[in-house]
Amino acid sequence: MHVLILGGAGMIGRKLSAELLKTGKLNGAAISRLTLADVIKPEKPLETIIPRIEAIEADISRPGEAARVASLRPDVVFHLAAIVSGEAEANLEKGYTINLDGTRALLDALRRKEPGSGPLTKVVFASSIAVFGGNMPDFIPDDYYLTPETSYGAQKAMSELMLADYTRRGLIDGIGIRLPTICVRPGKPNLAASGFFSGIIREPLIGQEAILPVADTVRHWFASPRSAVQFFLHAASLTPAQVGLYPNLTMPGVSATVAEQIEALRRAAGDKAVALIKREPNEVIARIVSGWARGFNPARATSLGFKAETSFDQIIEAHIEDELATSAQKEHLATS
Repeated sequence: MHVLILGGAGMIGRKLSAELLKTGKLNGAAISRLTLADVIKPEKPLETIIPRIEAIEADISRPGEAARVASLRPDVVFHLAAIVSGEAEANLEKGYTINLDGTRALLDALRRKEPGSGPLTKVVFASSIAVFGGNMPDFIPDDYYLTPETSYGAQKAMSELMLADYTRRGLIDGIGIRLPTICVRPGKPNLAASGFFSGIIREPLIGQEAILPVADTVRHWFASPRSAVQFFLHAASLTPAQVGLYPNLTMPGVSATVAEQIEALRRAAGDKAVALIKREPNEVIARIVSGWARGFNPARATSLGFKAETSFDQIIEAHIEDELATSAQKEHLATS
C-alpha cells in the first residue's frame, strides 16, 4: 500500500506520519511506501520499518503539481494541505487558490478516468467546523446546513461538496472530516485566528506569557492533536457503504468556554500559570470567532466509531504527556 500525506510538514501531518511509522500498517495492511509532501519539503525519518519512504516538495495550487503528485499512484491520500483561517481571511486570492483550486486540481488528478479502470483512490480530506456559522444552535446536529461566515469556511464547504460529488460519481473514495479546533497545538503560534485557544494553555504551561484577545465567555469545540490523528486513521478504515451518501462528517470533541479552559489550566498547573494570561482585546479576532460554532451533536461520527476527549482537562493532560517531555518542563509544572 502506498500512502501519501499532503501537508506532511504540518503539525498533524508529522504526528500522523509518526503514528504510521510505529506499525508500518494502515487498516491492517502493510504500508510498502509512504510519501510526505508539502510546500516545504518535510523532514524524512531516518529510521522506519516501511520499505520505501520519501519526502517531496509540492504545491498543488501550481499548474501541473497535482498531476505530478497523482502520478505517484498513491492508494490512500491524506489531504491536510491548506492555509489557515486568519491568513485565508486576510488574503482572499491566496485562500481560494490554495484551499479550493488546489483541492480541485488534486481531486481531478486522482479521479478514476474510466469506469472499472482500477480501484478508487481513498481520499481523506481535512475539513473544518468553520463550514458552519451564523445564528447556530448551541449543539449543531448532523443535518444542519452549511453557513460559513469566513472565506476559509467557504473554501472548506466548497471542497466538501466537490469531494461528495466526486465520490457519488465513483471517481474517488472520499471522506471529509470536519476537525474541531485542535488544542493544544505544540510549537510556535501560527496565523490561525483560533491560535490563542492553544496559546493560553501552551505558553503558561512552560512559564511564558500568553495573549487572550477575546472574552472569557467565548465557547468553542475542541479536540487534541492525539485525537485528530486517530480521526484520520479511522476515517481511512471506513468503506463507502459504512459512510453512506454524505461523506463529510463532524468529528466529536469538547465544548468549552475560555473560562473553562482557564480553570482546567489552573487545575493542571496552578494560579501562577493562569496569571501569565494577559487580556488584550482584538476586535478582528473577536469578530471572526463570534461566528464560530459552540458545540455539536456528532451522532453519525460517534456511531461510526470516532472518539475524542470528554473534558478539557483530558486535552491538557494529552498535551503534557505528548509534548512536555523534558525534565525542565516537568519540574516547572511540579513547582507551579
